[in-house]
Amino acid sequence: MLTERQKMILNAIVDDYIRSAEPVGSRSISKRGGVGFSPATIRNEMADLEDLGFLEQPHTSAGRVPSTKGYRYYVDHLVKLGEVSEQELDRIRTFLADKMNQMEQVIQHAATILSNMTNYTSIVLGPETFSNTLKHFQLVPLNENTAVAIIVTNTGHVENRTVSIPSGIDMSEMEKVTRILNEKLAGVPFARLRSRLYSEIGQELGRYVSHYEDFMNIVSNVLTSSESDSRVIVSGTSNMLIQPEFKDVDKVKTLLELFDEQPALLKLVSSSPGGIQVKIGSENNHEAITNCSLITATYTIDGHSLGTIGILGPTRMEYGKVISLLDVLSKDMAVLLGKWYK
Repeated sequence: MLTERQKMILNAIVDDYIRSAEPVGSRSISKRGGVGFSPATIRNEMADLEDLGFLEQPHTSAGRVPSTKGYRYYVDHLVKLGEVSEQELDRIRTFLADKMNQMEQVIQHAATILSNMTNYTSIVLGPETFSNTLKHFQLVPLNENTAVAIIVTNTGHVENRTVSIPSGIDMSEMEKVTRILNEKLAGVPFARLRSRLYSEIGQELGRYVSHYEDFMNIVSNVLTSSESDSRVIVSGTSNMLIQPEFKDVDKVKTLLELFDEQPALLKLVSSSPGGIQVKIGSENNHEAITNCSLITATYTIDGHSLGTIGILGPTRMEYGKVISLLDVLSKDMAVLLGKWYK
């Protein structure tokens, strides 16, 4: 448990680092209005906060920067949500209302306005990804080494994928796999299919099918290909290039590669359990964004998720402002998109 003084100092360091991107020293904190502590006292508290894992000291700098643990405590206990001005609200609503004749326009506009207003990268997962579910899956053998995987959605859309079948797999195993998949995956949204495949179905296939690992790879590849056709819109990728944290060419390269991998983006934003979620640094479980924070918000109608909007930025991001904007925009999108679901 942090003392009130430690909370104040941690809050000041995070706020200053967000603004300056430079390590924060005890003297700069002592000069803030209303602090009332000497640099020596603040320096001792900063050392304790570092020992507790809330701060880090980069290189030999006398200043400190927040750690992932420090940012997490800040977001959970200290952050003050930013006020969304009437001008910003008008801008959001005018932007969304302008020529909104097609759902695709809503999604694209939402991504654009978020990246413009935050100077970070926005990722928007469109409604079809959540509303489209698997109705039927079938593996139809063409010959000893090839089969056709057929996916039918709840809307009647049919996709065919030609897949290679390893030697030694017979017709009876394909029938078992098809039966298990339809029993377990029918009615599951496409955004959840692959996670359900690995969390629930792998063990059952292992009990009944001798080549279950081969089938897992086949089905996973088919589902990944289907997910890639989902509506994932990314806007403001170049915004990451202006952040001081990403002057390193290798960091930028891995980020840009991630933006081209729709299945990976889909997994990142669709794993949100609902509401507004903040994942900081390594909490994202993806090597390309271990120096980033991802804030997501789902937009819902009558308790059903339609999609997710997210902001990806450096861990040194304006959490209060971003959380407030996502809250407003997710609610407005739910209202605007509701007419397609009535």
